[in-house]
Amino acid sequence: MRQALLPDLVVDAHGTSSGVGITVEHGRLAAVGLATDGGERLPGRALAPGFVNDHSHAFQRRLRGAVERIEPSQPKDDFWIWRERMYALAGGLAPDSIREVSRLCYREMLSAGYTSVTEFHYVHHRPEGTPYEDPNALAKAVALAAEDTGIRLLLLPVAYARDGLPRFRDQSVRAFLQRVDDLREWSEVRPLVEIGVGAHSVRAVPRGWLEEIGRYAHREDLRLHIHAGEQPREIEECLAEHGMRPIELLARTGFLGTGTTIVHATHAGERELDLLSEHDASVCACPTTEGNLGDGFLPAQEILERNLRLSVGSDSHVRIDPFEELREIETNARRLSGRRNVLISGNETSPTPYLLRAGWGRAGLQAGDPADLIEIDLSHPALAGVEASNLPSALLFGAGSGVVAGTWVDGRKVYERGDTSG
Repeated sequence: MRQALLPDLVVDAHGTSSGVGITVEHGRLAAVGLATDGGERLPGRALAPGFVNDHSHAFQRRLRGAVERIEPSQPKDDFWIWRERMYALAGGLAPDSIREVSRLCYREMLSAGYTSVTEFHYVHHRPEGTPYEDPNALAKAVALAAEDTGIRLLLLPVAYARDGLPRFRDQSVRAFLQRVDDLREWSEVRPLVEIGVGAHSVRAVPRGWLEEIGRYAHREDLRLHIHAGEQPREIEECLAEHGMRPIELLARTGFLGTGTTIVHATHAGERELDLLSEHDASVCACPTTEGNLGDGFLPAQEILERNLRLSVGSDSHVRIDPFEELREIETNARRLSGRRNVLISGNETSPTPYLLRAGWGRAGLQAGDPADLIEIDLSHPALAGVEASNLPSALLFGAGSGVVAGTWVDGRKVYERGDTSG
């Protein structure tokens, strides 16, 4: 089916254009050019690329509001105490409940302007650690939740060998990779589901596993993610066990590569960031979660200086708002440097293009791209009186997810503001 969309404006990382029509066919952008008389008019709307949520633990959406108080028995709250409460939640999940909470989470993402999500999935087995009859039952429940809502999904089965709960762990790396192979085969008939692979962290996955998972991902050309550098204690434990820092270990084991994403990198050192650059790896920041958990600040200036690819995720879903995630990256860089307009790439004069590219995974809408779009409500109070040329920066620095009026994935409208039928 061929469809033409005629918004008032089209937004890219550098500005806006008027009189532009978007033609959608077979789930992709067939043309982006001068508007014609025929097509669906979208008065009062701007069209922009959908945001990519590159790191999600959907089940943690159930923690929202439940962990924002100190337990009397643990008066000094920190990441590790939060983790205990997260484990308690993870211990009670079943296929139906993880599908339910994932569906709820993904619907909120669509309403916020995310059109795709990378799900870092590590709750695999029954609570006592034995596999379900279908060893991928929980992973499939997450994928079905994505299909229920219409969001595009990169599902990462995540290796866990030690620490954590028994239900996180596989008996061997070969057993884990067999499950990944089986899940890849299952997903082949699901056009909006892609399978990658992950390792939870260097504390949860030993060196031999890292080596084998890295070889597997690079051989099969799969996306590969891992938490690294989130907390100082994680770095101290890695130094004690391996005599090197986490990203140094990942480089030594062959884990790093073009398809590798390091999630957080909050406490990554200069040499570790150099290694990411040398291996063409990328970083995913999750500022609202990192702030909520007291993780620290992303070394954003150092990432920009090395031209590392950057993405964002909502992680624990304390907030689901891509505008806020991106704004926090620049705001924190300003707090740390005492300057304004810090994260400026190349000859640009504003951080807006750099941040939007990080949020969208692209600079704008181009023919051949997936038809994953968001409609921006130009009449929203947050955008009232904003000149068209200032719209990209106004979205980042003066607006939030409430300006999203509609969301399209694969050429199909999957969210419209005010529709509560889902």
